[in-house]
Amino acid sequence: MASIFTKIVNGEIPCYKVAETDDFMAFLDVNPNAKGHTLCIPKKETNKLFDLDKTEYLELMDFSRLVAIALEKTVPCKRVGVSVIGLEVPHVHVHLIPLNTMEDARFINKVSLEQSEFEALAKAIKANM
Repeated sequence: MASIFTKIVNGEIPCYKVAETDDFMAFLDVNPNAKGHTLCIPKKETNKLFDLDKTEYLELMDFSRLVAIALEKTVPCKRVGVSVIGLEVPHVHVHLIPLNTMEDARFINKVSLEQSEFEALAKAIKANM
């Protein structure tokens, strides 16, 4: 069965897309730790990060870096944190989280945004790509 991220890639589920290439996609996390929390994924469904071949892995990290730079230009923060955990969705995903405190990285406290805020934020990050 296709993961939720594959369904997003296929356009079956909407997302707040911030970047896309032939092989990768970045979109806002709808249950964010902090405003701007973004997920970067390979379009090809692979369960674990280290199951990617070396080229795919390096290209995902390069794509994530470009998104993180745009994210940091868009959302005021001390830095953009990176986390790869992957237990909740069996599809490789890199979390890019604007950090101001360590609490922002803990996946405990969540922030709520309205649809219009998600849309404006995605547009602003895209503009900084």
